[in-house]
Amino acid sequence: MARKKATAEPDDFTERVLDVDVSSEMQDSFLEYAYSVIYSRALPDARDGLKPVQRRILYTMDEMRVLPDRPHVKCARVVGQVMGQLHPHGDTAIYDALVRTAQPWNLRLPMVDGHGNFGSLDAGPAAMRYTECRMAPSALAMTAGLDNDTVDFKPNYDGKEVEPVVLPAAFPNLLVNGATGIAVGMATNIAPHNLVEVVQALRHLLKHPKAELDTLMRFIPGPDLPAGAKIIGLEGIKDAYATGRGSFKMRATTRIEQVSPRRKGIVVTELPYMVGPEKIIEQIKTLVGNKKIQGIADLKDLTDLANGLRLVIEIKNGFNPEAVAEQLFKHTKLEDSFSINAVALVEGQPRTMTLIEMLQVYLQHRLEVVLRRSKFLRGKAEDRLHLVDGLLIAILDIDDVIAIIRSSDDVAAARKRLMEVFDLTETQTNYILEMPLRRLTKFSRIELESERDDLRARIDELTLIIDDDDQLRTVVGNELAEVAKQYGTPRRTVLLSSAGVQTSTSATPLEVADDPCWVMLSSAGLVARTDSDEVLPATSSRSNHDVITSAIKCTARGDLGVITSAGRLIKINAIDLPVVPITSQAPNLSGGVQTAELITLDNDESVLCLTSLAEDAPGLALGTARGVVKRVNPEVLSRDSWEVIRLEAGDSVVGAVELSDPDQQLVFVTDDAQLLHFSADLVRPQGRAGGGVAGIKLGSGAKVAFFGAAPAQGSVVVTVSGSSSALPGTDAGSVKVSDFEGYPAKGRATAGVRCHRFLRGEDALLLAWVGPGPALAAATSGSPIDLPDADGKRDGSGVPASQPIAAVGTGAERSA
Repeated sequence: MARKKATAEPDDFTERVLDVDVSSEMQDSFLEYAYSVIYSRALPDARDGLKPVQRRILYTMDEMRVLPDRPHVKCARVVGQVMGQLHPHGDTAIYDALVRTAQPWNLRLPMVDGHGNFGSLDAGPAAMRYTECRMAPSALAMTAGLDNDTVDFKPNYDGKEVEPVVLPAAFPNLLVNGATGIAVGMATNIAPHNLVEVVQALRHLLKHPKAELDTLMRFIPGPDLPAGAKIIGLEGIKDAYATGRGSFKMRATTRIEQVSPRRKGIVVTELPYMVGPEKIIEQIKTLVGNKKIQGIADLKDLTDLANGLRLVIEIKNGFNPEAVAEQLFKHTKLEDSFSINAVALVEGQPRTMTLIEMLQVYLQHRLEVVLRRSKFLRGKAEDRLHLVDGLLIAILDIDDVIAIIRSSDDVAAARKRLMEVFDLTETQTNYILEMPLRRLTKFSRIELESERDDLRARIDELTLIIDDDDQLRTVVGNELAEVAKQYGTPRRTVLLSSAGVQTSTSATPLEVADDPCWVMLSSAGLVARTDSDEVLPATSSRSNHDVITSAIKCTARGDLGVITSAGRLIKINAIDLPVVPITSQAPNLSGGVQTAELITLDNDESVLCLTSLAEDAPGLALGTARGVVKRVNPEVLSRDSWEVIRLEAGDSVVGAVELSDPDQQLVFVTDDAQLLHFSADLVRPQGRAGGGVAGIKLGSGAKVAFFGAAPAQGSVVVTVSGSSSALPGTDAGSVKVSDFEGYPAKGRATAGVRCHRFLRGEDALLLAWVGPGPALAAATSGSPIDLPDADGKRDGSGVPASQPIAAVGTGAERSA
């Protein structure tokens, strides 16, 4: 039994002892502790995705006006303000939360701009007296609208201050930045996602409230981790989205390089989420010391600010780098797992949430925020309109107003007489009595009448939002799109359905038969080979994961070339590529490998297409951004790479294609919506040292958006228009599909014909493509996007696209 002293009455000084059951006392105390941890410390609110300490930090910084355009302040000052007013816990916990909110490797969209040593994945931050902070631009989106009665406030711990129950949260922070926390008897672990993809799903859900998970996963195919890397295996992600629980594997981004004149090595450029390089180095050294892994000659950390992460693992001669890499994935954190347990507070109760539930709870919150904001702003506008109407009455009869005021004994008498004579309210009358003499000018009356009209229009606009649910949803959708445009960034994490790495350490290139095969390149930069030379299905361009942009015939041990935007041909071997089977549907190219893991590209250099290096290979046709076209005869050198076109300074190759038929049409499409095509035999073939000839005459400031070859019959033209100032991957734009036969052929080096009419707000083509139909499109994540039917209008406008289009392709059977 436990004993407690009873509270003594003022007139009773006799000590009394009460017997309390220990088990009952422990149960009550533990329940109170558990309740406090769950609701006040460990779990985020599903609406703004913030724990109480994070919400209090952002609210305090907003109240202190530590804004992105203001100087940084000491973190100790912010921590002290939060602890003194809102968060009655230790300063260490508050500073730890502030630091995590500022770390770019922790959050996909950091909300605090830190200055100083905020630590790393392997080391902690400096003390708060040494570091400084201010709000990041994205944090303003979380707190915007607090002054407009958008959320409820509650008293702080001592009742002397108030704090918001939840932040307005203009973007879905719970999904974008994820969450992690351990409470009593429960925990939460949510992976970060891409803001643009989540906003696209939210806007779709606004228009289709009963959308199913498979539809939403076309917009959100999986997490997008701050560090990039790869996610292997998509089934666990779908389970997590469907049930709130699931797991997936993360794998570092690696590639095999010639790290020294005599040795190859494994270069690590991206690590799994929350895995630091020092941890990897320590694990590898331990494994090598214990002789659990053989074949590693040296390990160097060449990470710097200019090039980012770069771990170089040098392999001894005689060892297969791919086999060593597989062992490293198995025994180190180069491959790690992430378990999703989506637990958050919904209406004050912890709940395991599916993807649809997280999106729905956030949308309901934003609808309520915008509705409350609209009512508040309408009330403010009505109050101001009331005063403006009174001022206009006074200015119209200003002589009578002045006479009444001068003849009154005091202010109270003047107020009463003005209210009686002009039928004014007391509020209007007081405002008139306080009116300065400068408001009596003629120009002031014009300003007031203009303000009155603006206020009435604003009130009507806000009333429409309040009364019409469709208009309210439109406003919420437009605001989400604006947030995505302002803060969105392209996807960093590559999603793969399988590892694409050979797991058998006994297999060597010599044991692989030199059988015919297909080698394919996707819009996401994945490359793979098939296990046979069967004819690819006509629908293979729309694979389970991506759009195939180039496909050539080769042999399993043969060489092939990769054409880049710098005008280089880089030789690779088909044996280094993962094998994907051909099914009745399409090759699943998600098992492919990134081209960046096979070849080294310069800054701003990208892969355009594949080309055969066989003796009977067809010639190449290339087009540059400045409108130059070149046909080059096939030529194979005893080097790893060589130039196939001489480029002028500032120019780059935008398209390259193999010319299997000299009667094919070469096609240019410029970003100002001009299309030109002419027969390939109008271009005389040149050697690789040649610089090409004029292909298309460009308008002022225009450049080529697409170059390729297409048959005159059965081809289609796909154009996507939008704003040239929009962040890449955020503007869905307008898409149009038209028949290629409707565009007349013209001579080489002439101007084209218009192929797309821009709508308001559009000034450029974001993407163009010409090739055999039907055309198939994909998003940046690789998920397919439906295209409209060909409308036959060569200079017509497009229709709004459902999401940004990253690439367009056609059936690999035809393109090959």
